[in-house]
Amino acid sequence: MTTEAGTKHRLAAILAADAAGYSRLMSLDPAGTVATLDGARGVFKRQAADHQGSVVDTAGDSVLAVFETAAGAVKAAISVQHELAAAGSALPEPRRLRFRIGVHLGDVIQKPDGSIYGDGVNIAARLQSLADPGGITVSDAVRGAVRNRVPATFEDQGEHQMKNISDLVHAFRVAAMRGVVPEAKTAGAMTDLSLPDRPSIAVLPFANMSGDPEQEFFTDGITEDIITELSRFRTLFVIARNSSFTYKGKAVDVRAVAKELGVRYVLEGSIRRMGNRIRLNGQLVDALTGTHVWAERYDRVLADVFEVQEELTRNIVTAIAPHIEAAEMAKIRRVHPGSFTAYEVALHAYAEAWAGYSDDNREARHRAIDLAREALALDPQSVVALRALGFAQFQHLYFGTAPVPEKSREEGLDAASRAIALDSSDHLGHLWKGMVLYVSEDYEAGLASIRRAHELNPNDQNVVQCLGWTEASSGNPAKGIEHLTNALRLSPRDYTRYNTLIILGLVGFLARDYKRGVEWSLAALREVPRSPMGHMALSLNYVGLGELDKARAGLDTLRRLDANFFRSTGASRANFARREDRERASIFLKVASGKLDPSAAASAR
Repeated sequence: MTTEAGTKHRLAAILAADAAGYSRLMSLDPAGTVATLDGARGVFKRQAADHQGSVVDTAGDSVLAVFETAAGAVKAAISVQHELAAAGSALPEPRRLRFRIGVHLGDVIQKPDGSIYGDGVNIAARLQSLADPGGITVSDAVRGAVRNRVPATFEDQGEHQMKNISDLVHAFRVAAMRGVVPEAKTAGAMTDLSLPDRPSIAVLPFANMSGDPEQEFFTDGITEDIITELSRFRTLFVIARNSSFTYKGKAVDVRAVAKELGVRYVLEGSIRRMGNRIRLNGQLVDALTGTHVWAERYDRVLADVFEVQEELTRNIVTAIAPHIEAAEMAKIRRVHPGSFTAYEVALHAYAEAWAGYSDDNREARHRAIDLAREALALDPQSVVALRALGFAQFQHLYFGTAPVPEKSREEGLDAASRAIALDSSDHLGHLWKGMVLYVSEDYEAGLASIRRAHELNPNDQNVVQCLGWTEASSGNPAKGIEHLTNALRLSPRDYTRYNTLIILGLVGFLARDYKRGVEWSLAALREVPRSPMGHMALSLNYVGLGELDKARAGLDTLRRLDANFFRSTGASRANFARREDRERASIFLKVASGKLDPSAAASAR
């Protein structure tokens, strides 16, 4: 019904959400929390648009959205929670931003500007307050409307008297999404298997949703290629194709599959052809907890079948590998130290090494080194511990925090070399050896080792990122930009993407493409506003554009963040391999600091 001035009374599904513990997080890290909140709002907007809805208000830390159907609202809510959980899995537990979501189906008053009012909105907001952080609560009206239409179950939360609402509201918690339980187990199915001592995954045959048997070769090819590419990650235990394909064409329960195959993670998906387009949906499930670690949808134009097949395979493998690693690290942090095996100590060391891969966390590097040494005392042939040790010592050299640089170089090289000796196909051993060599100014040998790592595993985000930087720094910025932008395209939601953006900012300076260098640097700083290296990249590019006031402001911010930044030679020149690039960077920084006349920068541009 439409009233005067275009105001409408109508039935709609309303989603209300707010961030749990927002004030506490703001007190700990205001800039980081605001950036995370902005990213979360983007997820809500995208998922709403994908499910016939729209976000109509984002006041404070809340989100209000309206949908055409209850099913669309619930599916969007589930997708939002899965995506936000995956994005936050790399952060320490106290730093994660979780939303409570409530969904109600009822009458609303919608004004011409899109804003909505009425009891329906109020009930959705009250339901949101009943939800757990990271969870969803819906009304009985929603549960009745979506029953058998969304892949979820509902747990009764009882009836509630809500403020300013005359009738009791029956609330239900949305349980985890799940598949269909098969009627009987496959003949000869294996009994329960103990989990391997490394992350384990089974890739189920992707379902052909096109109704065209001719597309089976494409869907099977995608599955087989993903299995092959995941097997290149030496840290993963991947179930072979013959076992995975015994589930082809069957309705399965992910937890049952994981039990039968003895794995923790299961990747499943579907592919649908629509004319000359292909749509692929994939999701990675932690079968022990029933949670979704990662989910994504890809839409592609089907020009060259094999080219599309290769691209989709690369996208999926590059996206899910970091999420498996993050989930494993989170699991290890929850284990009581007294029960650690050598492998778990080594994995804990690697987790700390990743925590130390930032400008201001030298303590994590020290912890990583101590834990890696402890793991090696338990098992001298622990490849994971050797990698962690090489990685952490590279960081000490890169960030200039090594107590004795010569010893860090020696131990880092020795650790990476031992990892390679134990397994010559270990791409991460080659990677960290190359990076230690590179920051130690042995540029040619370092680049060769990193190129070898890329040959062994071109799907590892860290390898692609490091290769992009070292190629650019060694005098080939065009190739570097190609690798780095490809890394962003392959894994657009990777939690380390800000590192890639910072590197691209520095490569913009190397390539004298200062405009794009500023754009990349600003994109990085939107995600990590407190990155000294990001502000340095921004200042260099602003000098290149002749915008000296902005360059000085960036440098001032850098010094406020880290007064000792320029005492580290590695950090100050960002390991530019070529003398001319180091000299140009030095001139630009002196101009930005007011130590040189601006004309010096003009002549160096």
